[in-house]
Amino acid sequence: MKRKKRIGIRAPGRLSVAAAMLACILPIQAAKKKSSQETYSLIAGTVFSANGYALAVADVLLTPDPHPDSAPLKLKKLQAVSDSRGEFAFRVPPGAMHYIISASAKGYRAVQKPVVLQGEDRVDVTFQLDPESK
Repeated sequence: MKRKKRIGIRAPGRLSVAAAMLACILPIQAAKKKSSQETYSLIAGTVFSANGYALAVADVLLTPDPHPDSAPLKLKKLQAVSDSRGEFAFRVPPGAMHYIISASAKGYRAVQKPVVLQGEDRVDVTFQLDPESK
């Protein structure tokens, strides 16, 4: 009696399924461990207009401020744009550091504020931008 020749895809064995699942899980666990070990400080806040409404699409600039108490790090300026709720956030290295943060938007006067970090802090900054006078 002749055997019929099977045509098609062979079902994977138990070992190959387990290997495939393990290959998917290990990189995810490694990424979780790596991200949980990273430390940072957070500077976040909201931009409002003079009438108290959230101001979307405001430009927010975070500039390191050279200060005697600051850590000697070479940091660059960071820029963000506020979202539809006027919110923004910056992740920065932890440690004692001084920054100047400014917010501006078309038709509004720019505002600057100092920010001081001591370690793995979260600092919240609120801006209220007044309209430019013509």
